[in-house]
Amino acid sequence: MKSSKIFLILLLPLTLCAQSRDKVEIMAVVNQVFEAMRTNDSTMLKGAFTEKPSTYTVFRNKKGVTQFRGNDFQDFVNAVGKPKEDVWNEPIWNEKVEIDGSLASVWVDYAFYLNNDFSHCGVDAFHLVKLEGGWQIFHLVDTRRRADCDIPKEVSSQFE
Repeated sequence: MKSSKIFLILLLPLTLCAQSRDKVEIMAVVNQVFEAMRTNDSTMLKGAFTEKPSTYTVFRNKKGVTQFRGNDFQDFVNAVGKPKEDVWNEPIWNEKVEIDGSLASVWVDYAFYLNNDFSHCGVDAFHLVKLEGGWQIFHLVDTRRRADCDIPKEVSSQFE
């Protein structure tokens, strides 16, 4: 019994190290999405996702009724890759990463700025799977709102 406890105690740092490495890799994939958006790089964007991911948006319409809309991923890819003068900036904060084996979820607060102009805020919720080539996003849902945005000063000050 004593040797089992010692083995588990010795195994714990290895498990924590693997989880830490996975968190870094997972957040690198998530940040790849925002860098692709900022730089109009549809190839970079597609590289962060599985072949046929699902994407959704939750928002309130003008009457205040909650809406849930599925989005065509290819439309997102096309919009990101379309040449434009405007820069899509989507800083994130409050990253929460949960991992169970080859499944991960990431929940982040975000604010979306078109160039330096605030557009909306919300939450991005990602689901990722660890495949042979590494972590990839297979599901993304976001919320969108223009009011009640608690954006940290260190984020908003980047766009003043």
